[in-house]
Amino acid sequence: MGQSNTTRIKSWLTQAESGRVEAQYQLGLILSTGKGGTPVDYVTAHKWLNLAAMRGSADAKRLRVELAHDMSQEEIAEAQRLAREWICAQDVGAAMQASA
Repeated sequence: MGQSNTTRIKSWLTQAESGRVEAQYQLGLILSTGKGGTPVDYVTAHKWLNLAAMRGSADAKRLRVELAHDMSQEEIAEAQRLAREWICAQDVGAAMQASA
């Protein structure tokens, strides 16, 4: 993977972690397809697509359904667990900032 692809993916990850829906979708797309030489990771891709879909991305909803056809039930459950953990971590972070 070239430096520009690595930099782009790090940028998408930073933005996705901060809650940007488009970045979550793009990261899910990249991880589900191996775009730019990125290793394919269906579980993490599904996690990001699930988060983007929950925030209203129709493209993420569509791609998440397509991706799920290529995943086992265990993989889907793991992706959903990771998405829940991410949401809980965001809620805790927001609560800590509010009380500071």
